[in-house]
Amino acid sequence: MRTSSLSPLPIFLYLSMALIHLGQGLNTKCNTPDSGLTLQVYHVYSQCSPFKPSTSLSWEESVLQMQSKDQARLLFLSSLVAGRSIVPIASGRQIFQSPTYIVRVKVGTPAQTLLMALDTSNDAAWVPCSGCVGCSSTVFASSKSTTFKNVGCGAAQCQQVPNPTCLGSSCGFNLTYGSSTVAANLSQDTVRLAADPVPGYTFGCIQKTTGSSVPPQGLLGLGRGPLSLLSQTQSLYQSTFSYCLPSFKSLNFSGSLRLGPISQPKNIKYTPLLKNPRRSSLYYVNLIGIRVGRRVVDIPQSALSFNPTTGAGTIIDSGTVFTRLVQPAYLALRNEFRRRMGNATVSSLGGFDTCYSVPITIPTITFMFNGMNVTLPQDNFLIHSTAGSITCLAMASAPDNVNSVLNVIANMQQQNHRFLFDVPNARLGVARELCTK
Repeated sequence: MRTSSLSPLPIFLYLSMALIHLGQGLNTKCNTPDSGLTLQVYHVYSQCSPFKPSTSLSWEESVLQMQSKDQARLLFLSSLVAGRSIVPIASGRQIFQSPTYIVRVKVGTPAQTLLMALDTSNDAAWVPCSGCVGCSSTVFASSKSTTFKNVGCGAAQCQQVPNPTCLGSSCGFNLTYGSSTVAANLSQDTVRLAADPVPGYTFGCIQKTTGSSVPPQGLLGLGRGPLSLLSQTQSLYQSTFSYCLPSFKSLNFSGSLRLGPISQPKNIKYTPLLKNPRRSSLYYVNLIGIRVGRRVVDIPQSALSFNPTTGAGTIIDSGTVFTRLVQPAYLALRNEFRRRMGNATVSSLGGFDTCYSVPITIPTITFMFNGMNVTLPQDNFLIHSTAGSITCLAMASAPDNVNSVLNVIANMQQQNHRFLFDVPNARLGVARELCTK
């Protein structure tokens, strides 16, 4: 799992609804087609993305903005494990809490291409539809699809969405996502993932949204619930998928989402996937320790233990940027990190409390799971200023709220690794794979 570190990782901004121009198309260099069972994955700030910010902020401003918006994601995840339906909204600013990795999905007949965010902690897919109030300018024109239809109130799927309503004979639903509310019709149409058409795919056709958390062109749920991609394509892909997320600095389609058991890596180590009956969509794993360099840090077992009743434990999440650990685990990691840095002066930047202006001497951090260790090179746990003068440990303590019991392994720590979700065999595989180009 150990490799030499890559060049320093620059900071990018989170998506801001006020700064997005969704009408622009993709760069022609980015039109490499998806093929077979593999979809290309790219970051929202790559040259292939229409979601790049139109203004630049200082490095410090961008870090503070990312931390603020990641906080909303953590509050959202905490609300899931707590079984609550309302998520606190951060005061003083609007938060764009979208997942940061996107794939091309074709919807309808003839096909309309949308850029949908990957979210392993949600089930249903949603897309903004024509006439949507509060949505982006890029929407799915359902009237132009010959295979589109609304789902009736009596359909089984109508009972699988949150807060179902009956709009005449059609099923509708309402939900809270981060700092946003969403009202949608439950619909079906042909969805194409790479080369595979999936007829009659059930998704939410958004009619109205408030706030700034909903991904502009839609969301593809990779959870384990009945309306997720895994459940709706079980006969095609046997509830198996993997992804490799490119780093934030990737300029093009270099990551990939592989669907089905075919072409998955053979030489890969696994840890069991755990299931919380209260929130069965989340991908829990058993994190048993953390190593800084060669030293295993002293973390109370209670900080890592899986508890379905309280929601405590560790999840793998594609939508959070920076790994968050409950306070006892984070403090143990941070203190060993600082100890290894000796007398070097430590500073802070927003939620990052371990920053230095001298070279970092810790070569690796290792997450220790049942059955496997995942050793991260520096690019997966250090965040650098673009000027090169400040470097911070890119992890933080879980938010101080009523349900701060959840450890979240986030997408920065997943970059340039292949994460294989083998749901039928209840296991998660991880292998080092350089997918940044």
